[in-house]
Amino acid sequence: MKRTGPFTNRSPIVLASGSPRRRELLSDLGLTFDVHPSPLEEPSPKPDERPADYVLRMAELKTLDVAAKFRGATVIGADTAVVLGNRIMGKPHSKLDALDMLEALSGETHQVVTGFCVVLPDGAIFSEAVSTDVDMRVSTEGELMSYIETGEPMDKAGAYAIQGVGTFLVTAIRGSYTNVVGLPMARLLEMLLKYGIVTPGNV
Repeated sequence: MKRTGPFTNRSPIVLASGSPRRRELLSDLGLTFDVHPSPLEEPSPKPDERPADYVLRMAELKTLDVAAKFRGATVIGADTAVVLGNRIMGKPHSKLDALDMLEALSGETHQVVTGFCVVLPDGAIFSEAVSTDVDMRVSTEGELMSYIETGEPMDKAGAYAIQGVGTFLVTAIRGSYTNVVGLPMARLLEMLLKYGIVTPGNV
């Protein structure tokens, strides 16, 4: 099947994440890759751990776990958190938990922080955290409950998806849009181009 994206990979790529959003972002570039999520449990943040440090720790944990099984490939992993003040929001555990998150975010500006990790075929490891500011509209409890009933919030950090139904919650962003989706593509692509993992061209 002919690639339609603007890039091609010169070596095997493994995505250490089961996220459909991350799969779509990589596919849109024209890359071919295998998907092998890490089965490791994600520990909670340490006391006083900065959000950027936490998502980097999670991204590295999962990526290195998968890279150990796929030596000679480029392995990419990531972890995303929604941060409001000092509160790190992961995926909600229940509908009430989702409502609590969305009510806290309503009318506020929060940060979406994604840590990504790349293990190159020679074993070199690179990781970085990227942050995007997101402004949310003021929403009523009824609006938020109706959104929660769609089911979309239940597997999303912060209980919303900017690229899905949850787009109605967002009034503005400052920074990388794809970072909010789950992978800062411009920064990741810079790294993959720099080390010759991908190259322009769809042949």
